[in-house]
Amino acid sequence: MADNSQKMSYHAGETKGQAEEKASNMMDKASNAAQSAKESMQQTGQQVKEKAQGAAETVKNATGMNN
Repeated sequence: MADNSQKMSYHAGETKGQAEEKASNMMDKASNAAQSAKESMQQTGQQVKEKAQGAAETVKNATGMNN
């Protein structure tokens, strides 16, 4: 039969394992959030670039520089 010392050691190991699992899950969530933010910023950057190019074309057309 396990004595108190062994039981405490077992529970400490269990608790450590659970904490490590939670930390790992939190890191995965943080990584996913960072990836999502990166993709969102890339998308926004592309939209800004396209709008700027469209505005430049409009100015060229309005000033006759696009002929």
